[in-house]
Amino acid sequence: MSNNGQLQLPKSLLPIIFLVIIGIIFISKSTVNIDAGEAGVLWKRFGGGVVTNQPPLGEGFHLVAPWNTVTIYNVRQQELFEKMKVLSSNGLDILLEVSAWYQPNYNELGKLHKERGEQYKENVLMPALRSAARSVVGRYTPEQLYASKRDVIQLEIFDETKAILDDQFVQLNQVLVRDVTLPPTIKNAIETKLKYEQESLEYKFRIEKAQKEAKRQVIEAQGKADANRILSASLTDKILRDKGIDATIQLSNSSNSKVIVIGSGKSGLPIILGNQ
Repeated sequence: MSNNGQLQLPKSLLPIIFLVIIGIIFISKSTVNIDAGEAGVLWKRFGGGVVTNQPPLGEGFHLVAPWNTVTIYNVRQQELFEKMKVLSSNGLDILLEVSAWYQPNYNELGKLHKERGEQYKENVLMPALRSAARSVVGRYTPEQLYASKRDVIQLEIFDETKAILDDQFVQLNQVLVRDVTLPPTIKNAIETKLKYEQESLEYKFRIEKAQKEAKRQVIEAQGKADANRILSASLTDKILRDKGIDATIQLSNSSNSKVIVIGSGKSGLPIILGNQ
């Protein structure tokens, strides 16, 4: 301890303290923590720059030389939402809302960082999506886009965008067409046309149904007429007389009436009288 009451460290400890401080600074500059869903691209100051011939640094704790740097990327699936004006095949403005699900190609993350940079979404993905959307929509009329072709153009935009991105180190997972907005006058005209077409189809269905019902009734009436004709041809006088006798016998056996036979009718059948 010095004469003025202050604590003085031995001079032999000063180098040790200095080395400890340097070590702490060195370690703090050399540690990299990569969270879940992320990956790191290593840049070596004295080793050729961006490392592209090795996989990126994965999740967890890493030690790197303090003169090197690590750029961290989100490698999870992400969404890009785009609202753009495109032209239909007949030159009308169409407002298209599209979403793209994408993620960087994990195994080529070093190349993506070196050749496209951290702004690859703005510099690569968005231009590719816009170009594909304009190319695809330009092949269809507003009526096709509005009525029946949304699933088709969605698949075509995906295919064309993916073809552009295949050598851009970006993986495209899906393209979704969320909305197609037409000019109000065009939309109203299409809706009116579709309404008339629906009414026409309904009217045609009713006519066909009435025609089938009329045909069924004709067939049914023809069948009844044929049956009556066959039955009439088969009823001879003898058959009618026998049936009349059977009916007379059944009537005479009835407990609800008294039967008196007083003679016979012109057909040869007895005349039945009762008190009922």
